[in-house]
Formats: sequence, structure tokens, C-alpha cells
Amino acid sequence: MRRTSKTAITSAILATIAVISSCSNESNAAMSSSLAGKVSVDGSSTVYPITEAVAEAFREVHGRVRVNVGISGTGGGFKKFCVGNTAINDASRPIKGKEIAQAEENGIDFIELPVAYDGLTVVIHKDNTFVDRLTTAELKKIWEPGSAIKNWKDVRAGFPDLKMKLYGPGVDSGTFDYFTEAINGKARACRKDFTQSEKDDVIVNGVAGDKGSIGFFGYAYYANNQERLTAVPIKNGDSAPVTPSLTTINDGTYKPLSRPIFIYVATAAADRPEVKTFVDFYLDQAPTLVEKVGYVKLPASVYAGAKKRFADKVTGTQYQAAENKKKTLIELYK
Repeated sequence: MRRTSKTAITSAILATIAVISSCSNESNAAMSSSLAGKVSVDGSSTVYPITEAVAEAFREVHGRVRVNVGISGTGGGFKKFCVGNTAINDASRPIKGKEIAQAEENGIDFIELPVAYDGLTVVIHKDNTFVDRLTTAELKKIWEPGSAIKNWKDVRAGFPDLKMKLYGPGVDSGTFDYFTEAINGKARACRKDFTQSEKDDVIVNGVAGDKGSIGFFGYAYYANNQERLTAVPIKNGDSAPVTPSLTTINDGTYKPLSRPIFIYVATAAADRPEVKTFVDFYLDQAPTLVEKVGYVKLPASVYAGAKKRFADKVTGTQYQAAENKKKTLIELYK
């Protein structure tokens, strides 16, 4: 029986729990017998593997705390978070202005915490041997609003006469927002005629089942399905084509589809012991668990900055100021 990507990710999670549990100190063990409550998390399917890995490990230490992790997409998760229905939102992009306004209307203050780097990965069928790379211009030609591309022969001279089928995240996904902004020049600007889903397994199965298909999602889902899919090297401008990997995402050479991913914590919820303990645990374990499930860990200084930001309850987003959008995480979290 072929495992789904979620099953593969869960296997990686379980493999680390014994190690994490053995490293728990006596105070954690004592707290595990008394700490109780509920931690509600929703949002990005891209961030989900990390948060679920943390939740699995946390349950081993604090078994009386219920940590529920949903997948509504970044935008769908913010709709719940900004009205106070969840304590934490997983996000594969920074919070938007309209979401900030909604949170303010509902008296929701939040703390923005980066947890990992991700590389959006363009994938094709394993039997597709003619695509050795795609340029960002070709990706735009395929995905831009009003695109009439329905056959690979229309993408580049020399490509075969093969019908193309497209798969991608749903419009509530931060991955969709990021990809369309990076490739088409404007977030959410995209052709309409593609199969979309907030569940990345749907995209995996769709692309794996059709030789002419193409899709995109976060790197972790490709990493756990490499036997079924091929990652396309991306050529950006005059640079050589670059294949997404832990190395190229971390060193910044995989452009323009690398990005930081986040959790957002409601400050009122953070006052609850179970939520505070979960977030502290998250930031402590992230460097290990991030890589276990196929993402790239952040520099130690960024995790330290995130921990200080959470401890000091520094609210708001680092990305509201236009000048900050071009800064690196190291610059933002000095």
C-alpha cells in the first residue's frame, strides 16, 4: 500500500519523539502531570507538518493538553484567528493588511513568529523526461490570468504535443498567494482553470496520476514523495537553473520561490499556561523538527529573536512597513 505524504511525514515525526521525550527535564515531567487545557491551531497546509510534529512531541510530555491542528489554508485560518476562534494560526505568508484590520476590529492582538524556511516546489510526473528546467517567464506563461496554455508544445519549441493539466493550492492558501506574486507579479492573479485543493495530498496524487500534469506546493510534500514526482529546476533571469533542496533554499540560490513561514499567536491565548508552554516548546524544538519533516531551519539568531519577541509579547507584524519586506529574517530579528 502506497503511503500518502501525510503518513510519511507522521513517520518522521514519530521517529523523533523518543529522543525529544528523553531530553525532557524534571520540571517538564512535573508539569506534564498537571498542565491541562486545549490549544487550537489552524491555517497553512505548508506549515502543518511542522506544527503537527511539534504537537505530537508535546503530547508525549503534556498528555493532558489537547492540541488540535487543522488545515484551512493560510487565509482560511486567518479568518478564524482574526475573530478569536483559534489560539494559533499557521501561515505560509505574512499577515495581510485586511486581516490585521479584522483582528483589530475584534480586539485580537497577535505575536508573529517565524519558524522555518520553505521553497515552493514545481512538480511534474515521474515519466515526464522532456522538462529539464522551466524559466520564471515560462511559468508565468502557464499560470498568468487568461493563459491559454493547454498543451506542452505551446510552452517551448521542442516540447511534445501533450495535453497539460494543472494542479495547485486553493485560493485561501498562502502558498497560492506567494507563488502568484513571485511568478505573475501580483498575489492571487492567476488563471482559473486548474484543479485546486487545500490538501497537498490531492495535488500529489493528481500530478502523479497524469503524465502531462504540473503543480506546485511546499518543499516538504515533494521531499516525502520523491519516488512519485520530479521537482523542476527553475531558471530565474540569467542565473543557471536551480533545483529546490535544503541547501539551495537555505543559501538563497533557489529564487524567487524561497520564503519564511510563520505561526501567529493570539496574545490573550498566550496568557494561558498551556498555550504559552506549547509555543515555548515549539520554538525550542523547531530547529530539530523542521529538518525532520523536510524544511530548512532558521539561523539560531532568528530563533533567539523569536523567543525574545514571544517572551516580551511584542505584537504586530514585521512586514507592515514596506522597507521591511526586503529585509532578511536575520536583519529583522537582531
